[in-house]
Amino acid sequence: MTKVVYEIVEHDGGWAYRANSVYSETFPSHDAARTAAESVARKQHVSGQTTGIRYEDRDGKWHEEVTKGTDRPETKVVG
Repeated sequence: MTKVVYEIVEHDGGWAYRANSVYSETFPSHDAARTAAESVARKQHVSGQTTGIRYEDRDGKWHEEVTKGTDRPETKVVG
């Protein structure tokens, strides 16, 4: 099973969550960034439809994959 860790960090004059070296948008407070990360982490557990996904890795390269709607990662928010 895949594990996704969302880390709350200072970023770009505010706070953000980071997963796999990729930053979220900037939030005005630590609490706001944590709330957003917890929301995203919860959504990772919701089963859905098998669908195509597109994502950017830490090197800026885009990938396309098909993911099963029942294949959900383990998530954790730290910081």
